[in-house]
Formats: sequence, C-alpha cells, structure tokens
Amino acid sequence: MSYTIQQALIPVEDGYTTVDVQIENDRIAAIAPQLPVNGMAIDGKNKLLLPGLFNAHTHSSEMWQRGMISPVPLELWLAELYDFAPLDPEQVYLSALGTAVETLLSGGTSVVDHLVSIPGKEIETVAAAVRAYREIGIRAFVAPLIQDEALSAGIPTGGKEVEKEAFFRSTNEILAMMEDVVTQFHRPEEGINLLVAPTGIQLCSDALFTGCIELSDRYNLCRHSHLLETKAQQKLALEKYGCSAVEHLKQIGYLSDRTSLAHCVWLDDDDIAILAETKSTVVHNPLSNLRLGSGIAPILKYRQAGINVSFGCDGSASNDSQDLLEAIKIGSILHTVTDPDYRHWITPRQAVEMASCGGAKGLNVSDTIGTLTVGKKADLVVYNLTNLSLLPRTDPIGLLILGRPTQVVDSAWVNGKQIVSSGKLRTIDVDELRQKLFHRSQWSSQRQSKTVTEIEVRYRVVMGL
Repeated sequence: MSYTIQQALIPVEDGYTTVDVQIENDRIAAIAPQLPVNGMAIDGKNKLLLPGLFNAHTHSSEMWQRGMISPVPLELWLAELYDFAPLDPEQVYLSALGTAVETLLSGGTSVVDHLVSIPGKEIETVAAAVRAYREIGIRAFVAPLIQDEALSAGIPTGGKEVEKEAFFRSTNEILAMMEDVVTQFHRPEEGINLLVAPTGIQLCSDALFTGCIELSDRYNLCRHSHLLETKAQQKLALEKYGCSAVEHLKQIGYLSDRTSLAHCVWLDDDDIAILAETKSTVVHNPLSNLRLGSGIAPILKYRQAGINVSFGCDGSASNDSQDLLEAIKIGSILHTVTDPDYRHWITPRQAVEMASCGGAKGLNVSDTIGTLTVGKKADLVVYNLTNLSLLPRTDPIGLLILGRPTQVVDSAWVNGKQIVSSGKLRTIDVDELRQKLFHRSQWSSQRQSKTVTEIEVRYRVVMGL
C-alpha cells in the first residue's frame, strides 16, 4: 500500500522544515514540500517524523522476571535469574509480543533480541519469538543466546583450583543447533534476521566463538555478544587469556564491522583502539548497568575514537522496562558527569542519530534503513507534538530526548507497512495481550527458595567483599 504523510516536521541542519513524505511499497519514494497525494493521505501536521530507532540489545523472555530480582551485581543476578522455573514456548511468544509493543510505542522499529532459550527446546524458543515478531510487524534481529560453559565458569577463581562442571550440551551440538535455526528462520527480506550470539567470554569457549565466526561468514550473518559488562569479567579475562578480552577476541577474529557488543563497561584505552580499528559497534545499556552496579561505560571516549555506538534497553529483568526513549535519555545525560568538557557531551540530535543510524550500522543495514533518505526502507515513526509531555513548543527533539515523553508515538511504519496508527497497534489486540500476561503471572514479592550458593561465596572472595 502507498501512503503520503503530509506536512510533517523533519530535522534539517539548521533547524526543522515541513515536508510531505511518500511511501511506496516498502520504500521512501519522495521527500519534498507539497507532494501530490499517492495512496492514503496521513495528516502529519504538528507531528515530528524521524527514522525508526533500534532497541539494539535486549532479552525478551526476561519479561517474566521483571520487578522480581533485588539490586545485586550481575553475577549474583544471573544465579537468581537461572533459579526461576523454565518458561514454556507460549510464555516466550507472549513476552516477545510485549517487548515488541513496548519498543514500538517508545519509537523503536527494530529490536535485537539476545534470546534466552528454553534448555533442550531451542528451536521451539526461536520459533515462538519469530511468530510474535511476525505478527507485530517489527523488524527483528533474533540472536539466540548460546554458551558452552556452566554458570559457575563466569566467576574468577582468584588463582585457586576450581572444579569446572560440564555444560549439558557439547560445543558441536550447539553449533549444529544454531545452523538449524539459521536455515529455518533467517529471512531478512521478510524482516526476520538471525545473528550468531555467544553470550560472552565468561561462559563461552574459543571453539564456540570460532564456530560462530565460521557460521557468520558462511551465511553472511552479523555477530552479537556481551563484552566486559562487569569488573569480575575483566578479572576473568586476564585469568583465561593472560590479556584483555578485547585483545583476545581480536586475535581469534571475532571483531568486525558486523559485530555489535553489548555493555563494554570495563575497557581501557588499548581496548578502545582495537574496537575502533576493527570497526566494531558498542551497544550502550545504561539502565541495566546502573541497576546491577556494573559501572558507567566510557561512551564519550568511544565516540571520540570514532567507534559506532547505539542504545539498548537490555532485558526486562535487569532494566524492568522496554522504554527505549528512557534508555536513550539516561544514556545521553549520564555522561555529563564523566567528562567536564561539555563539548563532548551527547546532544539530543546526536542521540537520535546513534539510536537510528548507529543501530542500523551496527547490524550492517545502514544502506537500507536508519535515515530519512529517498530509496531507503520505510521504517518511520511519527510523534504527536501536541501531546502534553512534548509541550510547550520549543525544540521537538530536545523534548523527545531530554523530557519524559509518554504516549507520544502517533504512527509507525516498518518495511512500508503501517503498524501503529493514532497511537494504537494495528496488528494485534494489546488489551488481549495484557490479559494473557496478567493471567500467566501472579503477584509476589517472594523469590523461590534459594540458599547462598557457591557462586555468591566465590564472588565475595574474588571481589574482596
């Protein structure tokens, strides 16, 4: 179907201008004032039109644990997360729907789901998430989270001999499963993209990383991983490799312009130079880093080094929200306290560029989406500038990024299809989704019974607590 968005406000170098935007099939066909109406006319008056943003790192299935886990460091948080009863595919489907809805209604048209799978049911897990993303219509980058080492392997030993427990599945079996997932579900032309996504150096062998490199090269897939989210991971990398995690990933060939890395909190200047050299992307997840006490990633240093940076919400159990605009706001203004030179601080317009073009670049799709450019895919969002949280009329992007915008998304298109209209999803019944999420859960402030684990004891010793 074709659309003509009339009299919408778009940013230009010296301010804003009013234009019409024609959408034909899946593309932006024209951007100019007073275009003839082609297809359905959309009133864009008093509305801001921007490229769709990227939620460039999250874990959709964590939605079922949000609000449950107290603030603790990541290593202990993971032990709590894994202590929950396993999900079933229907819960995976519902939480992917919820993640997509929250992302869309906060300006995101693309989501990178570092999908935590049901052990032994990885294919069913991916199928459930893909079904949800297809129904919603959001552009999805599904990155099944894989590891081949047990959770206890993620804690530094402090030089002590620690017996490693075996993981329940071999590296070769995991890689074979990943190839099955890719051949079944990787359909970029339909808006479903598969990524290879070892969780990180803390729980993955070199054999798993190199197997993922081979898969990504063979099927032209992007790569995604966590990287140095915590101080403990920095210590662990030195124990495992005798060098930094970044140096090691460079040595084995994992870093590239198709690689995006979530968190990147504990990198030094040499690490930063390597990321810049390899053209890898950093995904900034400020809210989970604060909630888990992981630290503040040196984002201003990354930008000054020429590293591409985008934003992610992270999972709903370490952020407890999928409000992308909130993550962008915190991820922008947080860094005013890390560098006294205000000329390095992130402006609202730079934040939008990081969240749109930066997200696209990190996933190797910046030639087709991420900017308002004729010929690119029509992944677009229209914001209602008459909404109370975007008033009074000052700087629209400043209000959007620095304010507390609520219910401001008026319309959204993905791949040329309108999936949000007048602030409501056109593809699913959100009230029905709310009811299903409500009835599949229960009020509780109590965790399941859990004793002090070996992980917690080891963590305290290694971190000097």
